[in-house]
Amino acid sequence: MGNYNQTSTDFILLGLFPSSRTGLFLFILIGFIFLMALVGNLSMILLIFLDIRLHKPMYFLLSQLSLMDLNYISTTVPKMAYDFLFANKSISIIGCGIQSFFFLAMACAEGLLLASMAYDRYVAICFPLHYPIRISRRVCILMITGSWIMGSINSCAHTTYILSIPYCQSRSINHFFCDVTVMLTIACIDTTVYEYTVFLSTTLFLLLPFIGIAFSYGRVLLVVYRMNSAEGKKKAYSTCSTHLTVVSFYYAPFVYTYLRPRFLRTPTEDKVLAVFYIILTPMLNPIIYSLRNKEVIGALR
Repeated sequence: MGNYNQTSTDFILLGLFPSSRTGLFLFILIGFIFLMALVGNLSMILLIFLDIRLHKPMYFLLSQLSLMDLNYISTTVPKMAYDFLFANKSISIIGCGIQSFFFLAMACAEGLLLASMAYDRYVAICFPLHYPIRISRRVCILMITGSWIMGSINSCAHTTYILSIPYCQSRSINHFFCDVTVMLTIACIDTTVYEYTVFLSTTLFLLLPFIGIAFSYGRVLLVVYRMNSAEGKKKAYSTCSTHLTVVSFYYAPFVYTYLRPRFLRTPTEDKVLAVFYIILTPMLNPIIYSLRNKEVIGALR
């Protein structure tokens, strides 16, 4: 650890890439994915902002999803790349707190926003005549603002706790970012009670929204099945499959990771699962929404 210029208050991020050709290949691959995520999400935000045909609640929600994904992936990947290139894996406790805050805020806010997007599609398909009233501009702004605020409050509470507890002499975090649950493994106090709050937060911000989304799409599929219009069925199935793909890539590995007891988790498994919801999802979201949406493709043309 002497090569990392560690001080008494620094943490060491052990990282994702091994020091080998395989590590270099993974670094290049993730760097390419990161650039694709940046270009894709920035393009989606600009497209929705510039094209008046996309000034609808659904696309307003989608632009916020792209903004969250930009912040989300930018919180972890640049630091991970810097550590690999310059072999300096240390991070100060303040830097760790900032990274942890933005990661948790974006994770929780995105979980709530995806639920809002599912509700938007549920109302559009199941109650099309009520859509302008139930999903008005005011309601849309409230859903977005609520997602950002609730995610930030939850993140602030967890980050404050994690910065206030004492840590043992070994400050090596076996991950590629400052994950709260991994940091608990090097704490010098009993954190059992706090782990219950992590379980509670995961349930409130990820599991319950996921259950709500599953219920919404269950109702949507039932309504679609009863439709007489073949074109209407095709359009509804396309929209639902798009959203369910995004939801599956985001919620499944996240919930699986954070709802399991610590003794059932392994560092390697945690890192692999984190790649899905931190790196792959922000890259896939703009691709999935653009390729499966005729209005977005039309705006691009």
